Amino acid sequence: MKSRTSLVALALTGLTATAQPAAAEAPATIAYAQRTQTWEVVLTSGKVVEVPEALAVAPKEAVNEGARAPFLISGDGRHIFYYRKKDGLFVERTVHGKERVVAKGITAYAIGEEWPFVSYDGSFVVTGTSGPGLGVFVDLRKGKAMGPPEKTDAWGLAGFSPDSTRLLLRGERMVVFDRALRSRLRLKTRLAPSALAGDYTTSAVLVGEGGRYRKVRLLSLRTGRAGAVVSVKLPRGQYIDDIDFDRSGRLVVRSRTATGVAVYQVSRRTGAVKLLKEIERPDAAVWVLPHDDAYEPWTERK
Repeated sequence: MKSRTSLVALALTGLTATAQPAAAEAPATIAYAQRTQTWEVVLTSGKVVEVPEALAVAPKEAVNEGARAPFLISGDGRHIFYYRKKDGLFVERTVHGKERVVAKGITAYAIGEEWPFVSYDGSFVVTGTSGPGLGVFVDLRKGKAMGPPEKTDAWGLAGFSPDSTRLLLRGERMVVFDRALRSRLRLKTRLAPSALAGDYTTSAVLVGEGGRYRKVRLLSLRTGRAGAVVSVKLPRGQYIDDIDFDRSGRLVVRSRTATGVAVYQVSRRTGAVKLLKEIERPDAAVWVLPHDDAYEPWTERK
């Protein structure tokens, strides 16, 4: 998020595919999405489902005509989000489900001027703006769209808790909000956390030069106490491109590699890493992994 930190015809409403019957896919989990002639999702089973309804680029009437249209996958690999061609609205669906409009105020007209962020389980969406600041907050469990909390849009999104019940926003203070945008915890600090743990008080702070992060420290949002700076022992030439806490409380980083992306568990105490998985980049112009933001460093082929 940001920081950030966490891949035969189907008779699907609004989706076309070449795979087995839908019953063979349950539960359908997405490994990644790719854009060739159109957007496609690649299931963990290896089957490919086309999503021709999704815009690839901003339309002619948009502010930034031709800019890449975001296509997102929730961190759990269950939900996809895209701007649909027929009306430019931003929608959510599961592979086997029906489209649901996230919020009528999120449209393809503003692609490149605002961009969506999605919680791990796909149940909460926040839009960032070029203002800078944040725009719309949408709780999809309740079908409710809200404006920025505390009557100001001067926030930056630092992250969601792994269970999607809390948001960490950066303003004059770091503030933990619940899904109803009520303040639960706030701290004045010069540090800039990039992720929120499942205890809702521990955060991770990247240390170093932007784009070349290899160090991290933990910060208590309750006490303001920061831990020691720890060097993350990534392979030579790799950097922390994304950081988060998973649902088990582990500190996890993603790092771009020569062939794709590697995911590591990181020791909070020593910085030692354990490779959890590697994802090889497909032969596609653009690809997207679960839990990506709209524009990750590995998203487009250079």
